Amino acid sequence: MKIFYSDHYVIPLPEGHRFPMQKYSMLRDRVAASFASGGLRESRRATDTDLLRAHSPSYLRRVVSGSLDERELRRLGFPWSERLVERSRRASGGTIDACLAALEEGLAANLAGGTHHAFRNRGEGFCVFNDTAVAVRALQAAGLLERVAVIDTDVHQGDGTAAIFAGDESVFTFSIHGERNYPFRKQRSDLDIGLPDGADDTAFLEALSRGLEKALDASRPQLALYLAGADPFEDDRLGRLAVSKEGLAERDGIVLEGCRERDIPVAVTMAGGYARNISDTVEIHLSTVLRAAALHAAGQQEH
Repeated sequence: MKIFYSDHYVIPLPEGHRFPMQKYSMLRDRVAASFASGGLRESRRATDTDLLRAHSPSYLRRVVSGSLDERELRRLGFPWSERLVERSRRASGGTIDACLAALEEGLAANLAGGTHHAFRNRGEGFCVFNDTAVAVRALQAAGLLERVAVIDTDVHQGDGTAAIFAGDESVFTFSIHGERNYPFRKQRSDLDIGLPDGADDTAFLEALSRGLEKALDASRPQLALYLAGADPFEDDRLGRLAVSKEGLAERDGIVLEGCRERDIPVAVTMAGGYARNISDTVEIHLSTVLRAAALHAAGQQEH
């Protein structure tokens, strides 16, 4: 299975910053150790043309030139740097790559992405560019697909994605998230399932199964983008749910196998994860990648 990564995914942050930047390099190392024949590929760099299909020219200009104002930077949660811009281009490029590979081979992954709080004209919540929207628009512009489903299982609602695709019948957005968690002003996805604080494996998985079936029936997609956030985990600092590692592994099975049964290619992105112990976040993300790779291998053998 093709797995996309770039060393540009990791940039220095101020001491004590709460975003776990090192999870990306830790995950890369674990993935590299798990696949003897490799599988890791360098993510492309999203171009201005790619980004402008999902973001406004004035926002892109402010990001690239470093002229975001203090309020915008506060909303974003990152200090500006040229390396932040490059990181964000590569993360979006990695999702374009994963989508293209998934259309060819059934499954692929980007070891970053899931930056679903980025709106057309602003960034929020550690999300500069919306890689999901950038990738969908790139593939649509190339005439490679018409109908897409976004399956967002990050603990925070995919508000930027919902807003960018609002009123667009070619893209079905499904978000299952903590109802009382960030963002506190929700957008309207095509299907939203808001869970109460403390929701456990049973509540989470039952709601996901129900929502996934509804989303796939309604959208009949040619491609699904699966945002596999690690933050519904019970020991996540920002999660407020009570889903176990086993529950999250079952979540991966429900989404990936549910799509496979319908012959829907899937591009997987990592989305959020803020466990008290960063190795827990990495382990959850790795489990997702390994589950996808096992399904991909099984599919290759069948063919």
